[in-house]
Amino acid sequence: RDHPDAKVLQSQWSALEDALAKGQTRSIGVINFCQFSLTSVLATAKVTPAVNYYLTHVGMGLDPRGLRSFGEARGIRTFAYGAIGEPGPNKELLQNPIVNKIAKEHGVSPEAVAVRWILQSGAAVSVRPTVEFGLGSAACLPKTEENKNKQTRSRCDQGLAERAASFQWELTSSEMSELSALTSPNDNPTLFSSAGCPDAFGPKDYVKYIQSLGS
Repeated sequence: RDHPDAKVLQSQWSALEDALAKGQTRSIGVINFCQFSLTSVLATAKVTPAVNYYLTHVGMGLDPRGLRSFGEARGIRTFAYGAIGEPGPNKELLQNPIVNKIAKEHGVSPEAVAVRWILQSGAAVSVRPTVEFGLGSAACLPKTEENKNKQTRSRCDQGLAERAASFQWELTSSEMSELSALTSPNDNPTLFSSAGCPDAFGPKDYVKYIQSLGS
C-alpha cells in the first residue's frame, strides 16, 4: 500500500517486481494510491502497476478526483471497491431516487445497479461474497464445510449468484449518464491512504469513522 515517503514506495514496488520476476505472483498492483503515490512509483518502476484498487461508487462520478484518467493514461486499470459504500452500505446511495427508479425498471436491487454501473464503465469491481453485498456476517466456506454450515453456504451462494447476474443485463446509455451525473455521496477515492495523499485518514481517524457509522 502507499506511504508518504516516495523512496519507501519505490523500495516496496521494487520488492514486488522481484516477486513477479521470480514467478511468485502473476500480477502486481497498488491500493489507495493517489496521484502522488503513483508518480513516485512510476519514476523508478520497471513494471507498471496492473491496477489501482480504490474506493469508487455512484455519486463520485466516472473519474473521481481525476484519479481514473490519471492512472489509465499510464496503463493502470481501475479496480473499484466500495461499490455500495465503504466500509458498509451507504444509505444515501442505496436510497437515491434515480438508483431505485433504474433498479425497478430492470427488476433488480439498487445494489445490483451500483455494481453494474462500475462494470459497464469499464472498471473492475470487488464485491464481497455475502447476501448483504456489504461487510456481511459470513464469508463463503470450502465445500468440505458445506454440511456443517449449510445456512452460511446458502447465504454466500445467493450473494454470489446475484453478483454474477450483473454480467447478464445492461444499463441504457441514458441510465449510465444519469448515474454518472450524480454528485452525492461524493467520497474521497483514496480515503484510506497515508498522509502522502490529500484528505487521507490516519489510523485514529479511521477508528472514529467506523464508530460514526453506528451513531
